[in-house]
Amino acid sequence: DQLRDTNRYQATMSAEDVAKAFTQHFYAGKDSNVDSIAGLYQPNSMLTFEGVQHQGPADIIAKYKSSGPVKHTIKTMDVQPSTDGSAIIIFVTGSIQISGDNPLHFCEMFQLVSNAPGSYYVHNDVFRLNYGL
Repeated sequence: DQLRDTNRYQATMSAEDVAKAFTQHFYAGKDSNVDSIAGLYQPNSMLTFEGVQHQGPADIIAKYKSSGPVKHTIKTMDVQPSTDGSAIIIFVTGSIQISGDNPLHFCEMFQLVSNAPGSYYVHNDVFRLNYGL
């Protein structure tokens, strides 16, 4: 996976650098070829999408595919180190177009957990549309 390969060679990347690389890779893949992000998830990964939980790469990717074609525009990204330095919290806001419809506001939170030096997977992913803004 591209993100892991990048991080493996640059193990000294800051949490902010990892988050920027991850966010760019994740949304580019989600917008163009959702199967390309399956490698970011592990069997214990959890997505909560609008309050409904999905666990493991196959279930998570199936949920993303059920939305149809999407296009994300990122507005903000906040980053915090988590636990003992082996995890990173990322909070993203922006807009999403689903099947070419009018854009909707969304927020998404990720917890990336290190599974090897300089390599991360998505342990937690929480997505919500923000209505009435």
